Amino acid sequence: MSVSVATEIADALAEARQRTLAMVEPFSDEQVETAHSALMSPLAWDLAHIAAYEDLWLVHRHGGEPLLHPELAAMYDAFETPRAVRGDLPILNRAEAVDYLAGVRARALAILEREGPGDVHEMVLQHEHQHNETMLQAIELAQLSIAPGLAPAPRRAASPGATGLERVDIPGGPFMMGAPDDRFSYDNERPRHGRDLPAFRIGRTAITNATFLRFVEGGGYQRREWWSDEGWSWKEDYDITHPQGWAAGPDGWRQWRIDGDTPLHPDEPVVHLSWFEADALARAHGARLPTEAEWEKATTWTQRRFSPTPNLDQTGLGPHPVGDGPAGVPLGMLGDTWEWTATEFDGYRGFTAHPYREYSEVFFREGYYVLRGGSWATRARVANETFRNWDLPQRRQIFSGVRLAWDA
Repeated sequence: MSVSVATEIADALAEARQRTLAMVEPFSDEQVETAHSALMSPLAWDLAHIAAYEDLWLVHRHGGEPLLHPELAAMYDAFETPRAVRGDLPILNRAEAVDYLAGVRARALAILEREGPGDVHEMVLQHEHQHNETMLQAIELAQLSIAPGLAPAPRRAASPGATGLERVDIPGGPFMMGAPDDRFSYDNERPRHGRDLPAFRIGRTAITNATFLRFVEGGGYQRREWWSDEGWSWKEDYDITHPQGWAAGPDGWRQWRIDGDTPLHPDEPVVHLSWFEADALARAHGARLPTEAEWEKATTWTQRRFSPTPNLDQTGLGPHPVGDGPAGVPLGMLGDTWEWTATEFDGYRGFTAHPYREYSEVFFREGYYVLRGGSWATRARVANETFRNWDLPQRRQIFSGVRLAWDA
């Protein structure tokens, strides 16, 4: 690859690191080093994990150099050290984690200059972007306010009357599913393969807060017929009565977001829904969740890539009104909210684990459901029409919402 490509990668790595450090800058050492929830890591663990991952792949694997801190490898291996135990470990403190990041980055840049870039650099860069989003989840779950200089970009107004119930007809027929060979992709996006689907309908936008509020106030959490057996049991066991972060007050419903407590915005996509809640909402409207194949076909059915919507790249500190994507795009499906699908996470036929089994394969057929689309917190480098996210159906800490589908 050319020198210009290496320079571009170095600049992208620097920009990602600037965001990572800015994200934790407003907080005290105690807030950074504390596990605020068993679902999430202490922010200091994420910092050191980012360093350890970069050291493993850019310095050790790509450059052939020994690890900077081999004694830390197990503690900062995401598979070996589950989130629930990270707060109890003798992790590096904030200052030590920041030093670790700086030490690894100096080595990685020296090796980039010596060896040149490769796909592994894109993987490491996207890894840091992904951890930025999980750190934002942890910050919001802990109800910490943050203002790391992510000023909102100018927005078009929301589409008049958009609710998430407006339908777009998607014609039946074949399409190619999965990532093309001409760009970096994760193993679970491969191999690219042909699919043939019957015609269906899909929501033009994600479901809005206003639409989901009508579900809540219309008894959506009391209507047994709208819930699966497992979903109803989960709801009853944990006394779930509304989406995570919502609170009813004398002046109406409010929502805790990363920029603080705010009135519920009717035109924003509903977020922090579990798969169970998304499924119940669909049943209440005589709809269903789209399959993963339907979602991807709907995103690509014009046979061209859509330009990234303005919602990508963290241009604000929360969701933006649905339907404010590029003019002329019939379906804006990237950057509003992660959207649950009806598909359990598994490999495509012909799947081959790469570059390590623990990224995807260990989660196949273990009860995880696929999410698509990317949220306001997902960087444009990560969010595309083939990227696959996944989580358990009860999880709500992610920036997850719902788009409905119907048979034609």
